[in-house]
Amino acid sequence: MKSTGNFKAILAYLSFIGLIIAYIMNIEEKDKFVTYHIKNMFGLVIILFITTTFFEGNEFLEFIGQIAWVTSFFLWVYSLLMAITGKQKGIPILTDLFQKWFKFLDQ
Repeated sequence: MKSTGNFKAILAYLSFIGLIIAYIMNIEEKDKFVTYHIKNMFGLVIILFITTTFFEGNEFLEFIGQIAWVTSFFLWVYSLLMAITGKQKGIPILTDLFQKWFKFLDQ
């Protein structure tokens, strides 16, 4: 059972489609570990969307957007490694906020 949870948690980090598939797979057999990582990835997807959408227009905004994008990439790698190793550990401050904000993903 633990390996299935690890698989679903890892799947959530593989792409936006992987996130959706992991969410659907987690509906029937709720696993708090998987839900934790689904919420974390959902928050990272939103950050990535914001960095690629709103930081355009002039060179300064694009530079800030690139820094934010690279930072979100490293946060994604860190989160993926936590899912692979089976740890329910996330990004300081952000993961706690993601867990509070995205309670609708608990259903």
